[in-house]
Amino acid sequence: MARYRFKAFSADGHLQEGEIVAGSEREAARTLERRGLSVVSLAQPDPAAARGAPPGLRRRRLRTGDLVIALHELATLLASGVGLAEAVASQAASAHDPRLLEAFEGMSKALRRGLSFSEALEGSRLPLPPYVPILVRSGEKSGRLGSALQDAVGQMEYDQQVRTEIRQALTYPAVLVAAGLGAVLMMFTFVVPRFASLLDRADDLPWLGWAVLTTGMAAREYWWVLVLCLALAGGWLARQLGNAATRASWYEWLERLPVIGVWRVEAETASWSRVLGTLLRNRVSLLDALDLARASVHSPGRRTRLDEVARNVRAGAALATSLEEQATLTPTGYNLIRVGERSGELPTMLNSLARLCQDAGRARMKQFLALLEPLAILLIGSAIGVIMIGIILAITSANDIVV
Repeated sequence: MARYRFKAFSADGHLQEGEIVAGSEREAARTLERRGLSVVSLAQPDPAAARGAPPGLRRRRLRTGDLVIALHELATLLASGVGLAEAVASQAASAHDPRLLEAFEGMSKALRRGLSFSEALEGSRLPLPPYVPILVRSGEKSGRLGSALQDAVGQMEYDQQVRTEIRQALTYPAVLVAAGLGAVLMMFTFVVPRFASLLDRADDLPWLGWAVLTTGMAAREYWWVLVLCLALAGGWLARQLGNAATRASWYEWLERLPVIGVWRVEAETASWSRVLGTLLRNRVSLLDALDLARASVHSPGRRTRLDEVARNVRAGAALATSLEEQATLTPTGYNLIRVGERSGELPTMLNSLARLCQDAGRARMKQFLALLEPLAILLIGSAIGVIMIGIILAITSANDIVV
Protein backbone atom coordinates (compact mmCIF):
# COMPACT_ATOMS: atom_id res chain seq x y z
CA MET A 1 0.00 0.00 0.00
CA ALA A 2 1.21 3.51 -0.83
CA ARG A 3 -0.01 7.10 -0.72
CA TYR A 4 -0.88 8.99 -3.91
CA ARG A 5 -1.47 12.70 -4.27
CA PHE A 6 -4.28 13.48 -6.73
CA LYS A 7 -6.01 16.36 -8.47
CA ALA A 8 -9.43 15.65 -9.98
CA PHE A 9 -12.62 17.38 -11.12
CA SER A 10 -15.91 16.45 -9.52
CA ALA A 11 -19.16 16.02 -11.44
CA ASP A 12 -20.10 19.68 -10.84
CA GLY A 13 -16.74 20.90 -12.20
CA HIS A 14 -14.95 21.70 -8.92
CA LEU A 15 -11.26 20.88 -8.63
CA GLN A 16 -10.41 18.65 -5.69
CA GLU A 17 -7.02 17.83 -4.23
CA GLY A 18 -6.10 15.19 -1.67
CA GLU A 19 -4.38 11.90 -0.94
CA ILE A 20 -5.51 8.33 -1.37
CA VAL A 21 -4.01 5.03 -0.18
CA ALA A 22 -3.94 2.22 -2.73
CA GLY A 23 -1.90 -0.76 -3.81
CA SER A 24 -0.91 0.78 -7.16
CA GLU A 25 -1.41 3.90 -9.23
CA ARG A 26 -3.97 2.13 -11.42
CA GLU A 27 -5.95 1.01 -8.38
CA ALA A 28 -5.92 4.57 -7.03
CA ALA A 29 -7.21 5.93 -10.35
CA ARG A 30 -10.02 3.37 -10.46
CA THR A 31 -11.05 4.19 -6.90
CA LEU A 32 -11.25 7.89 -7.75
CA GLU A 33 -13.27 7.15 -10.88
CA ARG A 34 -15.73 5.10 -8.83
CA ARG A 35 -16.20 8.18 -6.68
CA GLY A 36 -17.25 10.12 -9.76
CA LEU A 37 -14.04 12.09 -10.13
CA SER A 38 -12.15 12.85 -13.33
CA VAL A 39 -8.45 12.43 -12.53
CA VAL A 40 -6.15 15.23 -13.70
CA SER A 41 -2.90 14.15 -11.97
CA LEU A 42 -1.91 11.25 -9.74
CA ALA A 43 1.55 10.70 -8.24
CA GLN A 44 3.32 9.65 -5.07
CA PRO A 45 4.28 12.69 -2.97
CA ASP A 46 7.80 13.44 -1.86
CA PRO A 47 8.14 12.27 1.79
CA ALA A 48 9.53 15.61 2.98
CA ALA A 49 7.05 17.70 0.97
CA ALA A 50 4.15 15.53 2.13
CA ARG A 51 4.92 16.56 5.68
CA GLY A 52 5.26 20.24 4.90
CA ALA A 53 9.05 20.29 4.71
CA PRO A 54 10.70 22.08 1.76
CA PRO A 55 12.73 19.80 -0.54
CA GLY A 56 16.38 19.64 0.46
CA LEU A 57 15.65 20.88 3.99
CA ARG A 58 17.39 18.87 6.62
CA ARG A 59 14.88 16.74 8.50
CA ARG A 60 14.46 17.20 12.19
CA ARG A 61 15.62 14.56 14.60
CA LEU A 62 13.22 11.68 15.08
CA ARG A 63 11.53 12.03 18.45
CA THR A 64 11.51 9.03 20.76
CA GLY A 65 7.79 9.49 21.40
CA ASP A 66 6.95 9.13 17.70
CA LEU A 67 9.08 5.98 17.48
CA VAL A 68 7.42 4.45 20.56
CA ILE A 69 3.93 5.17 19.21
CA ALA A 70 4.75 3.64 15.83
CA LEU A 71 6.19 0.46 17.37
CA HIS A 72 3.27 0.26 19.81
CA GLU A 73 0.81 0.42 16.92
CA LEU A 74 2.79 -2.28 15.09
CA ALA A 75 2.82 -4.51 18.19
CA THR A 76 -0.94 -4.03 18.61
CA LEU A 77 -1.57 -5.05 15.01
CA LEU A 78 0.57 -8.17 15.40
CA ALA A 79 -1.12 -9.09 18.69
CA SER A 80 -4.51 -8.72 16.97
CA GLY A 81 -3.60 -11.37 14.41
CA VAL A 82 -2.64 -9.11 11.50
CA GLY A 83 0.09 -10.56 9.30
CA LEU A 84 3.59 -9.14 9.67
CA ALA A 85 3.90 -7.92 6.08
CA GLU A 86 0.47 -6.32 6.17
CA ALA A 87 1.11 -4.67 9.54
CA VAL A 88 4.42 -3.17 8.40
CA ALA A 89 2.86 -1.97 5.13
CA SER A 90 0.03 -0.38 7.10
CA GLN A 91 2.53 1.50 9.27
CA ALA A 92 4.36 2.65 6.15
CA ALA A 93 1.11 4.11 4.84
CA SER A 94 0.18 5.85 8.11
CA ALA A 95 3.57 7.11 9.35
CA HIS A 96 3.69 10.89 9.79
CA ASP A 97 7.41 11.41 10.28
CA PRO A 98 9.56 11.23 7.11
CA ARG A 99 12.16 9.02 8.81
CA LEU A 100 9.49 6.62 10.05
CA LEU A 101 7.91 6.54 6.60
CA GLU A 102 11.26 5.75 5.02
CA ALA A 103 12.08 3.14 7.69
CA PHE A 104 8.78 1.26 7.41
CA GLU A 105 8.87 1.35 3.62
CA GLY A 106 12.37 -0.10 3.76
CA MET A 107 11.24 -2.80 6.20
CA SER A 108 8.31 -3.64 3.96
CA LYS A 109 10.61 -4.09 0.97
CA ALA A 110 13.03 -6.18 3.06
CA LEU A 111 10.21 -8.49 4.15
CA ARG A 112 9.14 -8.95 0.52
CA ARG A 113 12.73 -9.95 -0.28
CA GLY A 114 12.47 -12.73 2.30
CA LEU A 115 14.40 -11.17 5.18
CA SER A 116 13.25 -11.67 8.76
CA PHE A 117 11.67 -8.83 10.69
CA SER A 118 14.67 -8.54 13.03
CA GLU A 119 16.98 -8.16 10.04
CA ALA A 120 14.64 -5.61 8.47
CA LEU A 121 14.41 -3.71 11.76
CA GLU A 122 18.20 -3.55 12.17
CA GLY A 123 18.54 -2.45 8.55
CA SER A 124 16.12 0.44 9.11
CA ARG A 125 18.75 2.25 11.24
CA LEU A 126 16.12 3.56 13.61
CA PRO A 127 17.53 4.86 16.92
CA LEU A 128 16.50 1.82 18.97
CA PRO A 129 17.83 0.73 22.37
CA PRO A 130 20.08 -2.37 22.14
CA TYR A 131 17.52 -4.62 23.83
CA VAL A 132 14.83 -4.11 21.16
CA PRO A 133 16.47 -6.21 18.38
CA ILE A 134 17.29 -8.88 20.99
CA LEU A 135 13.68 -9.17 22.13
CA VAL A 136 12.39 -9.12 18.56
CA ARG A 137 14.78 -11.90 17.57
CA SER A 138 13.67 -14.02 20.53
CA GLY A 139 10.02 -13.44 19.61
CA GLU A 140 10.65 -14.64 16.07
CA LYS A 141 12.26 -17.84 17.32
CA SER A 142 9.40 -18.61 19.70
CA GLY A 143 6.58 -17.51 17.39
CA ARG A 144 5.52 -14.76 19.80
CA LEU A 145 6.73 -11.71 17.90
CA GLY A 146 3.79 -9.52 18.90
CA SER A 147 4.24 -10.21 22.60
CA ALA A 148 8.01 -9.69 22.45
CA LEU A 149 7.58 -6.39 20.59
CA GLN A 150 5.03 -5.25 23.17
CA ASP A 151 7.53 -5.99 25.95
CA ALA A 152 10.21 -4.01 24.13
CA VAL A 153 7.81 -1.09 23.64
CA GLY A 154 6.86 -1.25 27.33
CA GLN A 155 10.50 -0.89 28.34
CA MET A 156 10.95 1.99 25.86
CA GLU A 157 7.87 3.71 27.29
CA TYR A 158 9.30 3.39 30.80
CA ASP A 159 12.65 4.82 29.69
CA GLN A 160 10.88 7.69 27.95
CA GLN A 161 8.71 8.36 31.00
CA VAL A 162 11.77 8.52 33.26
CA ARG A 163 13.52 10.95 30.90
CA THR A 164 10.38 13.12 30.72
CA GLU A 165 10.04 13.22 34.50
CA ILE A 166 13.70 14.17 34.87
CA ARG A 167 13.38 16.99 32.32
CA GLN A 168 10.24 18.33 33.96
CA ALA A 169 11.77 18.16 37.43
CA LEU A 170 14.97 19.86 36.26
CA THR A 171 13.19 22.74 34.51
CA TYR A 172 12.64 24.92 37.59
CA PRO A 173 16.11 24.35 39.12
CA ALA A 174 17.67 25.09 35.72
CA VAL A 175 15.73 28.35 35.39
CA LEU A 176 16.64 29.22 38.96
CA VAL A 177 20.34 28.60 38.38
CA ALA A 178 20.29 30.55 35.10
CA ALA A 179 18.58 33.50 36.78
CA GLY A 180 21.07 33.37 39.66
CA LEU A 181 24.06 33.27 37.34
CA GLY A 182 22.56 36.19 35.42
CA ALA A 183 22.22 38.15 38.64
CA VAL A 184 25.82 37.41 39.63
CA LEU A 185 27.01 38.44 36.16
CA MET A 186 25.05 41.71 36.35
CA MET A 187 26.57 42.49 39.73
CA PHE A 188 30.10 41.83 38.50
CA THR A 189 29.49 43.86 35.32
CA PHE A 190 27.62 46.93 36.64
CA VAL A 191 27.81 47.03 40.45
CA VAL A 192 31.34 45.92 41.36
CA PRO A 193 33.17 48.25 38.88
CA ARG A 194 31.58 51.30 40.57
CA PHE A 195 33.68 50.53 43.61
CA ALA A 196 36.91 49.80 41.69
CA SER A 197 38.51 52.95 43.07
CA LEU A 198 38.56 51.29 46.47
CA LEU A 199 41.29 48.95 45.16
CA ASP A 200 43.71 51.88 45.45
CA ARG A 201 43.55 51.22 49.19
CA ALA A 202 44.04 47.45 48.76
CA ASP A 203 46.34 47.29 51.79
CA ASP A 204 43.55 48.58 54.03
CA LEU A 205 40.67 46.55 52.56
CA PRO A 206 39.39 43.36 54.15
CA TRP A 207 40.40 40.23 52.28
CA LEU A 208 36.84 39.41 51.15
CA GLY A 209 36.23 42.93 49.85
CA TRP A 210 39.52 42.92 47.94
CA ALA A 211 38.77 39.47 46.45
CA VAL A 212 35.27 40.49 45.26
CA LEU A 213 36.45 43.76 43.69
CA THR A 214 39.48 42.14 42.03
CA THR A 215 37.40 39.27 40.63
CA GLY A 216 34.79 41.67 39.29
CA MET A 217 37.32 43.84 37.51
CA ALA A 218 39.14 40.81 36.07
CA ALA A 219 35.85 39.34 34.81
CA ARG A 220 34.94 42.62 33.13
CA GLU A 221 38.35 43.06 31.50
CA TYR A 222 38.89 39.45 30.42
CA TRP A 223 35.31 38.44 29.64
CA TRP A 224 36.42 36.87 26.38
CA VAL A 225 38.61 34.41 28.30
CA LEU A 226 35.56 33.30 30.29
CA VAL A 227 33.51 32.86 27.12
CA LEU A 228 36.32 30.86 25.50
CA CYS A 229 36.66 28.61 28.56
CA LEU A 230 32.91 27.98 28.62
CA ALA A 231 32.92 27.13 24.90
CA LEU A 232 35.85 24.75 25.32
CA ALA A 233 34.20 23.10 28.33
CA GLY A 234 30.95 22.67 26.39
CA GLY A 235 32.77 21.16 23.42
CA TRP A 236 34.71 18.79 25.66
CA LEU A 237 31.54 17.70 27.44
CA ALA A 238 29.71 17.08 24.15
CA ARG A 239 32.65 15.03 22.87
CA GLN A 240 32.78 12.96 26.04
CA LEU A 241 29.04 12.28 25.93
CA GLY A 242 29.40 11.07 22.35
CA ASN A 243 32.00 8.49 23.40
CA ALA A 244 30.41 5.19 24.42
CA ALA A 245 33.38 4.13 26.56
CA THR A 246 33.34 7.44 28.45
CA ARG A 247 29.59 7.20 29.06
CA ALA A 248 30.07 3.69 30.42
CA SER A 249 32.76 4.85 32.84
CA TRP A 250 30.51 7.68 33.97
CA TYR A 251 27.73 5.18 34.67
CA GLU A 252 30.21 3.26 36.80
CA TRP A 253 31.12 6.44 38.68
CA LEU A 254 27.46 7.38 39.23
CA GLU A 255 26.78 4.03 40.90
CA ARG A 256 29.22 4.98 43.69
CA LEU A 257 27.35 8.17 44.64
CA PRO A 258 25.05 8.10 47.72
CA VAL A 259 21.53 8.67 46.28
CA ILE A 260 22.10 8.59 42.54
CA GLY A 261 24.09 5.36 42.82
CA VAL A 262 21.20 3.36 44.29
CA TRP A 263 18.87 4.79 41.66
CA ARG A 264 21.26 3.79 38.85
CA VAL A 265 21.61 0.25 40.23
CA GLU A 266 17.83 -0.15 40.43
CA ALA A 267 17.39 1.18 36.90
CA GLU A 268 20.01 -1.24 35.54
CA THR A 269 18.44 -4.12 37.48
CA ALA A 270 14.97 -3.28 36.16
CA SER A 271 16.13 -3.20 32.54
CA TRP A 272 18.15 -6.43 32.87
CA SER A 273 15.34 -8.28 34.67
CA ARG A 274 12.70 -7.28 32.12
CA VAL A 275 14.83 -8.31 29.15
CA LEU A 276 15.90 -11.59 30.75
CA GLY A 277 12.33 -12.42 31.77
CA THR A 278 11.04 -11.72 28.27
CA LEU A 279 13.74 -13.88 26.70
CA LEU A 280 12.95 -16.80 29.03
CA ARG A 281 9.22 -16.41 28.41
CA ASN A 282 9.95 -16.66 24.70
CA ARG A 283 11.65 -20.03 25.31
CA VAL A 284 15.23 -18.83 24.96
CA SER A 285 17.61 -20.99 26.98
CA LEU A 286 18.89 -19.52 30.24
CA LEU A 287 22.54 -19.42 29.13
CA ASP A 288 21.69 -17.69 25.84
CA ALA A 289 19.31 -15.32 27.63
CA LEU A 290 22.00 -14.31 30.12
CA ASP A 291 24.41 -13.52 27.28
CA LEU A 292 21.78 -11.49 25.42
CA ALA A 293 20.38 -9.64 28.44
CA ARG A 294 23.75 -8.13 29.33
CA ALA A 295 23.34 -5.80 26.31
CA SER A 296 20.74 -3.86 28.31
CA VAL A 297 23.33 -2.98 31.00
CA HIS A 298 25.42 0.20 30.62
CA SER A 299 27.89 -0.13 33.48
CA PRO A 300 31.08 -1.98 32.39
CA GLY A 301 31.69 -3.29 35.90
CA ARG A 302 28.20 -4.74 36.11
CA ARG A 303 28.62 -6.34 32.69
CA THR A 304 31.81 -8.01 33.89
CA ARG A 305 30.03 -9.38 36.94
CA LEU A 306 27.17 -10.65 34.78
CA ASP A 307 29.70 -12.43 32.54
CA GLU A 308 31.05 -14.17 35.64
CA VAL A 309 27.49 -15.09 36.62
CA ALA A 310 26.92 -16.67 33.20
CA ARG A 311 30.13 -18.70 33.55
CA ASN A 312 29.07 -19.95 36.99
CA VAL A 313 25.61 -20.92 35.72
CA ARG A 314 27.21 -22.71 32.79
CA ALA A 315 29.29 -24.65 35.32
CA GLY A 316 26.12 -25.80 37.10
CA ALA A 317 25.58 -23.15 39.80
CA ALA A 318 22.14 -21.72 40.56
CA LEU A 319 21.35 -18.31 39.10
CA ALA A 320 20.38 -16.69 42.42
CA THR A 321 23.50 -18.02 44.13
CA SER A 322 25.77 -16.78 41.32
CA LEU A 323 24.16 -13.33 41.34
CA GLU A 324 24.54 -13.11 45.12
CA GLU A 325 28.20 -14.13 44.98
CA GLN A 326 28.89 -11.33 42.48
CA ALA A 327 26.84 -8.76 44.46
CA THR A 328 24.86 -7.92 41.36
CA LEU A 329 21.34 -7.33 42.72
CA THR A 330 19.57 -6.40 45.94
CA PRO A 331 18.55 -8.95 48.63
CA THR A 332 14.95 -8.74 47.37
CA GLY A 333 16.14 -9.62 43.88
CA TYR A 334 18.03 -12.68 45.09
CA ASN A 335 14.97 -13.92 46.97
CA LEU A 336 12.61 -13.43 44.03
CA ILE A 337 14.94 -15.20 41.61
CA ARG A 338 15.52 -18.05 44.10
CA VAL A 339 11.74 -18.50 44.45
CA GLY A 340 11.35 -18.40 40.68
CA GLU A 341 13.98 -21.10 40.19
CA ARG A 342 12.38 -23.38 42.76
CA SER A 343 8.81 -22.89 41.50
CA GLY A 344 9.61 -22.90 37.79
CA GLU A 345 8.23 -19.35 37.43
CA LEU A 346 11.51 -17.54 36.88
CA PRO A 347 10.19 -15.27 34.05
CA THR A 348 7.29 -14.14 36.25
CA MET A 349 9.60 -13.41 39.18
CA LEU A 350 11.98 -11.48 36.94
CA ASN A 351 9.14 -9.30 35.66
CA SER A 352 8.03 -8.73 39.26
CA LEU A 353 11.58 -7.71 40.15
CA ALA A 354 11.63 -5.30 37.19
CA ARG A 355 8.40 -3.64 38.36
CA LEU A 356 9.65 -3.34 41.94
CA CYS A 357 12.94 -1.78 40.81
CA GLN A 358 11.16 0.59 38.45
CA ASP A 359 8.83 1.84 41.18
CA ALA A 360 11.67 2.13 43.71
CA GLY A 361 13.89 3.85 41.18
CA ARG A 362 11.20 6.38 40.29
CA ALA A 363 10.69 7.17 43.99
CA ARG A 364 14.43 7.68 44.54
CA MET A 365 14.66 9.83 41.44
CA LYS A 366 11.89 12.11 42.70
CA GLN A 367 13.57 12.26 46.09
CA PHE A 368 16.87 13.31 44.51
CA LEU A 369 15.28 15.89 42.21
CA ALA A 370 13.33 17.34 45.13
CA LEU A 371 16.68 18.16 46.78
CA LEU A 372 17.96 20.07 43.75
CA GLU A 373 15.67 23.07 44.21
CA PRO A 374 16.73 24.03 47.76
CA LEU A 375 20.34 23.19 46.89
CA ALA A 376 20.24 25.53 43.88
CA ILE A 377 18.66 28.28 46.01
CA LEU A 378 21.34 27.82 48.66
CA LEU A 379 24.23 27.97 46.18
CA ILE A 380 22.97 31.01 44.26
CA GLY A 381 21.97 32.81 47.44
CA SER A 382 25.38 32.13 48.96
CA ALA A 383 27.18 33.47 45.86
CA ILE A 384 25.13 36.70 45.82
CA GLY A 385 25.49 37.04 49.57
CA VAL A 386 29.28 36.74 49.40
CA ILE A 387 29.44 39.43 46.71
CA MET A 388 27.21 41.80 48.67
CA ILE A 389 29.14 41.24 51.91
CA GLY A 390 32.44 41.84 50.11
CA ILE A 391 31.16 45.14 48.66
CA ILE A 392 29.75 46.28 52.01
CA LEU A 393 33.00 45.43 53.80
CA ALA A 394 34.97 47.40 51.20
CA ILE A 395 32.67 50.44 51.56
CA THR A 396 32.70 50.43 55.35
CA SER A 397 36.48 50.01 55.37
CA ALA A 398 36.87 53.01 53.07
CA ASN A 399 34.59 55.10 55.33
CA ASP A 400 36.67 54.12 58.35
CA ILE A 401 39.83 55.27 56.58
CA VAL A 402 38.26 58.64 55.68
CA VAL A 403 37.12 59.17 59.24
